[in-house]
Amino acid sequence: MLQKIDETCSLGAHAAVIIPPTWIIRVRRQQASLKSSKRKKKTSLKVKPCKKTTEDGKWKHFVVRPIPSPHMKPLLVFVNPKSGGNQGTKIIRSFMWYLNPRQVFDLTQGGPREGLEMYSKVHNLRILVCGGDGTVGWILSVLDELQLNPQPAVAVLPLGTGNDLARTLNWGGGYTDEPVSKILSHVEDGNIVQLDRWNLSVEPNLEASEEERDEHQTDKLPINVFNNYFSLGFDAHVTLEFHESREAKPERFNSRLRNKMFYAGTAFSDFLMGSSKDLSKHIRVMCDGTDLTSKVQDMKLQCLLFLNIPRYCAGTMPWGNPSEHNDFGPQKHDDGLIEVIGFTMTSLATLQVGGHGERLHQCQEVTLTTFKPIPVQVDGEPCRLAPSVIRITLRNQANMLQKTKRRISLPQLYDQQPITEKVQIQVNRISMRDYEALHYDKEQLREASIPMGIITVPGNSDLETCRLHIEKLHEEEDGVNTDTLHMPKLSPKWCFLDSTTADRFYRIDRGQEHLNYVAEISQDELFILDPELVTKETVGTSPGMPGAMETVGGCSNSKDQFAFPQYHTLAALPDLMDFFSGHSCSQLVQMREEGANLLVQDRFGRTLLHHAVVLGSKEIVKYIIDNAPACILDVTEKSTGETALHKAAALCQRTICCYLVEAGASLMKTDLQGETPKMYAERAQDMELAAYLENRQHHQMIQREDHETAV
Repeated sequence: MLQKIDETCSLGAHAAVIIPPTWIIRVRRQQASLKSSKRKKKTSLKVKPCKKTTEDGKWKHFVVRPIPSPHMKPLLVFVNPKSGGNQGTKIIRSFMWYLNPRQVFDLTQGGPREGLEMYSKVHNLRILVCGGDGTVGWILSVLDELQLNPQPAVAVLPLGTGNDLARTLNWGGGYTDEPVSKILSHVEDGNIVQLDRWNLSVEPNLEASEEERDEHQTDKLPINVFNNYFSLGFDAHVTLEFHESREAKPERFNSRLRNKMFYAGTAFSDFLMGSSKDLSKHIRVMCDGTDLTSKVQDMKLQCLLFLNIPRYCAGTMPWGNPSEHNDFGPQKHDDGLIEVIGFTMTSLATLQVGGHGERLHQCQEVTLTTFKPIPVQVDGEPCRLAPSVIRITLRNQANMLQKTKRRISLPQLYDQQPITEKVQIQVNRISMRDYEALHYDKEQLREASIPMGIITVPGNSDLETCRLHIEKLHEEEDGVNTDTLHMPKLSPKWCFLDSTTADRFYRIDRGQEHLNYVAEISQDELFILDPELVTKETVGTSPGMPGAMETVGGCSNSKDQFAFPQYHTLAALPDLMDFFSGHSCSQLVQMREEGANLLVQDRFGRTLLHHAVVLGSKEIVKYIIDNAPACILDVTEKSTGETALHKAAALCQRTICCYLVEAGASLMKTDLQGETPKMYAERAQDMELAAYLENRQHHQMIQREDHETAV
């Protein structure tokens, strides 16, 4: 390959967002002579021992010298590994693979300031923040301090829990498994929009009586700028109770499911106690000079929300859609107006089912006066604020990147054929079991899919339109083929799969279906994932082992479909793995009695236990656990690092998970992406199984600590 050394690298498909290596200039320290270094060392010991350390701390290993180009959109990636249940750690590695590692930053290693200062002179700079809404606010605050001109546009890869800002900008409610390559394309094509940012100034309320003081109150807000919302009353009280409990006993709040249960319990107890029912009696609200206090009191509001973006509380829309006869207009994140919304307990309860609050005002400035300590929250950060005068004013507007529809030309997908007005496309359904087992092999996953029927849609249809057609495929009144009527009905949780990427299929978030066209995610066939689909027939060949395991006699619908092939002597065949093909436990018992080794592995590193879990045979799993050495429980697959427990959790096999855990399978063992079996269960949306695995994981940690202490 010597002839390729002098070739110029094109930087690949994402050249426009990659920082070229030629921009990175390494800085070398000046080498001092031996005498001068000794002299400096003696002087530093006598005078200022900390000076050298300080200088070393500020020393930079490299500098950036950009060469501006109108076609480039250089990208900085900031990742918060603490967001999204360790997703950030995996994402850092992926971005470093696709991009220049010098443009990817871990926010736990010093924050964003150093990276932003280093690339401050780069023309047309863009930023991708991988984290929650709080991480985005952190980056925007640092950009304000640095006063870069022009300010870089910021995109969001949502890794948090609420992700309301990410939803507003069309980036979705959470990252699933979208390829990094597609994310980079969306960032490159994103439109620059404005986001209003608001100042919060707080002064003590001298009118309040000393009797209203509270020992837990504070005179300052946790944040003095907000991008999403500022609220006080019921919702802030629930958030504050959660934060205080988590700070007191953090070990009890390491599960998303447990956190949600705590929120629900706190909200219910607060409702029974009625701690926020008198809120309207202790506040005064002025919006652009209009006094809303009497209106708030008449409605007996228990929560007051000042909202900057349309989304709130993990995707709800509290402003709703005002009619033409209403005095208010639709909500926008760039109009210089803030929406004032009030809630009673009834309107709060209806938020999750499409309801909205009481629209009070759209204004440019708010003066809010409180006469007693009241729980408040700023973009999710709560505190109990002392009686104060709070003023909300417009701070500035930040440049943000909004995800847009990417029109992939149909002629490119259909071999330069002219675009027809309507296209007929075959729809195939895939179960979660097959998806988890075969995600690394596109062809096998394609073969495992089940045809549903054919839909006819316009060639430029988005996925929301296709969803309506697909949900009608099982309705008899629409004239569906009777051959498909015996298939189970679609579950409400089904989603689309993108089959056009080179490496694998990936899921598309329900909230982003309006951003994707049918031609973008499919070619001849359209694939959907149904997590609740249970197929009656099971593939007779183990995933990833074509030809290694054969079924007997072509049986397709009998209980003996999964049987070991006939054999004469054990010594005539290489090992037990060649026999294993399914649910016949009696054959396995007979083979083991003749001397077969249960620890055998195939060329991918999978054991008999791995294959038994994938096939869902509880009887074989129990037999292997009882008769194989204990080390088989934690054997990992070569390509993924998955144990048998990882696979069982991904397939939501609760009984098998219990078998493995009780036998001693490690719950703290991670795959190659750093994920535990509990994370697999959460990704499969089986929260009961995830809670069980988390509880058992906690017990394992305690047992390990006790053992180490005893040793």
